[in-house]
Amino acid sequence: MDSKEQNKAIVDRIRYLIGHSRLSQAEFARRIGIDPSNLSKHLSGRLTVSEALINRIVVDFGVSKQWLRDGTDVPFAKEPHATEIVADTPVKILAPQRQGAPVYDIDVTAGCTELSRMFTQDRIIGVIDLPQLNPNGCYVRVSGDSMEPVVKNGGLIGIRPITDRRNIFWGQIYVIVMEDYRMVKYLRRHSDNDKVILHSANSDYDDMEVSRKDIIGLYLVESILNYDIRC
Repeated sequence: MDSKEQNKAIVDRIRYLIGHSRLSQAEFARRIGIDPSNLSKHLSGRLTVSEALINRIVVDFGVSKQWLRDGTDVPFAKEPHATEIVADTPVKILAPQRQGAPVYDIDVTAGCTELSRMFTQDRIIGVIDLPQLNPNGCYVRVSGDSMEPVVKNGGLIGIRPITDRRNIFWGQIYVIVMEDYRMVKYLRRHSDNDKVILHSANSDYDDMEVSRKDIIGLYLVESILNYDIRC
């Protein structure tokens, strides 16, 4: 296979991932940290798909590099067999071997460990399989009332890591990992470009000003699932 044919095959697999992720082309581009116009050039063949772009997609979507680059292997690794879990809640939580976004037994607001070290297979307690939710995201629990009523105490949030912190969507909700704690807050622009403002939905909490260099991890909150167990 010559280089043009190989590039076209990679583009076809990227198009498959865009459809599988249920994201628009622009949303897919922003998720991997590139300009949507550049992604369009890659997909049209005007720009060759680089190794760096392949690596971005592999990291952000958890896809097999061998499959994406060479067409071998399968797109996503198969989950080991597990006992099915069905919770009687408005959210259908299925066994980890089923397709969907994994739910981790992690309280995102407790502790200060960088989250990427905690997303291990043994912490998966189920998956969420609902229309319009990103199946490649991951869900964690939130405790506390600082983001109520937007995020209830005990609610689940779907998050994805931000690898390029220049691409901050101001006014959106993020998980912010600091050296001593992790928080879920609105991220707002500060007049000092070296700082950011952390804003709570609950008016009982004051805004916090933190230095950008003190943030060791940043995750965009893509979805929020609040639920009540009535009996």
